[in-house]
Amino acid sequence: MLSRRHFLTSLVAVAAAQAISPTISFAAEKRRIPWRNWSGSQQCFPEFRKAPSTVAELQDIITSSKGVIRPVGSGHSFSALVPTDDTLVSLSRMAGIVDHNPDKLQATIQGGTRLGDIGQPLEELGQALTIMPDIDQQSLAGCLATATHGTGAGIGCIPTMVEALELVTASGEVLQCSEQENAELFQAAKVSLGSLGIITKVTMQNSAPYRLKRETVWREFDEILEVAEDMADNNRNFEFYYIPFTGMGWTDVHNITNEPLGSTERLDTNDGANDLKLARDMLSWSPALREVILSTYMKTIDDEIVIESSWKNYANDRNVRFNEMEYHLPRENGLKALKEIREVLEENFHEVFFPIEFRYVKGDDIWLSPFYQRETCSIAIHRFFEEDYQDFFKAIEPILRKYDGRPHWGKLNKLTAQDFSRLYPKWKEFNQVRQQLDPQGKFLNPYLKQLFT
Repeated sequence: MLSRRHFLTSLVAVAAAQAISPTISFAAEKRRIPWRNWSGSQQCFPEFRKAPSTVAELQDIITSSKGVIRPVGSGHSFSALVPTDDTLVSLSRMAGIVDHNPDKLQATIQGGTRLGDIGQPLEELGQALTIMPDIDQQSLAGCLATATHGTGAGIGCIPTMVEALELVTASGEVLQCSEQENAELFQAAKVSLGSLGIITKVTMQNSAPYRLKRETVWREFDEILEVAEDMADNNRNFEFYYIPFTGMGWTDVHNITNEPLGSTERLDTNDGANDLKLARDMLSWSPALREVILSTYMKTIDDEIVIESSWKNYANDRNVRFNEMEYHLPRENGLKALKEIREVLEENFHEVFFPIEFRYVKGDDIWLSPFYQRETCSIAIHRFFEEDYQDFFKAIEPILRKYDGRPHWGKLNKLTAQDFSRLYPKWKEFNQVRQQLDPQGKFLNPYLKQLFT
């Protein structure tokens, strides 16, 4: 029997070989290493894991691989977009800025680049992303696949900032897509769930570097409802959170400023989540007492002001894991839906403690964007990763659907191909393009097969 040290040495040797050659993988007869997403709600046991460093290597992987190929980013999606027991392809070795245009404020960035690794290099080039989400661990290609968004009634999702992209198809062909070249495919590929091919490069339309003043104010829920629409219209970025069983939440705005960098004392959101869990655990026998204690405490929390470079102010570290469902509703329906969600949650799910997140996003014309042709409010609900989310999400999803919501592509939902075909006017056209590019379904895992075949 192998000693533990011998076994470790063997594993390290295989891993090193993989790093040197992207075509070397654990063979099928070897022990398969599980892949899991960030929350652990999705997993698979891929036969092969590939990490090309060039487009040529990626082409070889695509054309030589058998079975299904799925691109994988940072694993921050909760829906079943990634899992396959065949081949996972990571673009982690295809990362970084490869070109920029200082006159147009554009930069060409490789698809495997994490959002959190873009801010500093762009700033050094005299540019900044126009918007970022509140988590910056996602890969850029993954952001496009799922229509990742930030918040701002006048600002679209990240794919709306794309000027051009490079796509490697199921046949290994490399296609350049923009408004001038392969224009129809461009509208499909900007949000594609990774079903059209693998995006290797993205040219982003950026802004000049800017400084944001972030102001966080604690408020009662009824006050938030009264001020939300005006705050959305009168601030560059606006969102708010409601904390169940407290009657309280906070508003969060960002506006461009020339004020000097600085910060008041900040509340750690991870500590806050753990405190809410502790209160839930200790006061589960009395939701009313839980609300009295938490609301009293929250009224003592000071407002926060943080002035920082944009890329430092958008994102938060999320160390307390959760599963998430998020729907994008017509803006006029958002607050009505939220009030119903609160009622159902607080009447039936006393164990829930994670805040509800409410954001605003500008409409666009991208075929599978959840913001297609409508101004939007996004409502996200969460459940601690170690707890069963199914009953809670099952109770809330009908409310989101009743108000004509479209689910975030990277978040949990129960919709079918028939549902999506009703929600997306360009669903048929997208599927036709997908069929042309990948007639054998090389990029379709079981979840995507249910949607597109």
